[in-house]
Amino acid sequence: MADCEKEEAHNLQMEFEWVLHEEVHSSLSQLRNILMECAQRFPLTLFGNDQPNKTDRFVFAAPHDSIKCVLVLTGDSITNADVSFKVNRQQNQNMRTSIVNDHPWKLQQIQDAANHLQQAIAHIDNVDKHYSFKTSDEVMHVLGNILGCLQRSRTSLIVPRKKNLDELIRSRNMKSLNPNLPESYAISFYVQSYKLILAVYQLENSHGSVKYEHTQAECSVPWLNEALVLLTISLQLCQRLKDKICVFSQYKDFTVGSRVPSPVGMKG
Repeated sequence: MADCEKEEAHNLQMEFEWVLHEEVHSSLSQLRNILMECAQRFPLTLFGNDQPNKTDRFVFAAPHDSIKCVLVLTGDSITNADVSFKVNRQQNQNMRTSIVNDHPWKLQQIQDAANHLQQAIAHIDNVDKHYSFKTSDEVMHVLGNILGCLQRSRTSLIVPRKKNLDELIRSRNMKSLNPNLPESYAISFYVQSYKLILAVYQLENSHGSVKYEHTQAECSVPWLNEALVLLTISLQLCQRLKDKICVFSQYKDFTVGSRVPSPVGMKG
């Protein structure tokens, strides 16, 4: 190997060891700080957030006042709500129902996102601050676990799980409504990105097949937007570090203390 190649290999080896010993731990520390800040946004008791569940009041808007709703969100549950909506075939008739403290409506998406966030922080905490990584594979394994948690947390808030009408009607949350709605109606509360959505479904039997009409109202939830921004920043930071480690993964037998790294497919 020529002297210039040896020098380049030596410099690359030094950079690799610096990344493993310094940058990985620095990035994990920075990542943890961002995730702790994200946890503070959630209205739940999480890592570093031991305050009682936060309470917010929201007013929904819908075109032509087809749906009206005022609700109180406590933690991950709707603890109080007044809902009214127009019956499409009889526009002058309103259907009304409510949710009271005794039977809250659970928003599982918020709890799921919080659980995945906590798992991501736990993966970081499982790495001893003084541990010396030996190989890129070790780091990739840790980053893979963290990235998976962050992606699941973000997806929980952005992509609500689709339910068919039968699932909606029979869901446990529908039992929170007082009075109960007629069997031809169903409502659903769910999170989509930074918004809380209220969807109303009206079923009708037409020539033996069941069809439904769908209307919805929504409101912006500031803390959801802030949490999603922090999750996105965390994902980008984690991915950048992973990409950098991937550069070293192309070398075989490239570990701390090795003298000359050999690119895969080449002989040193």
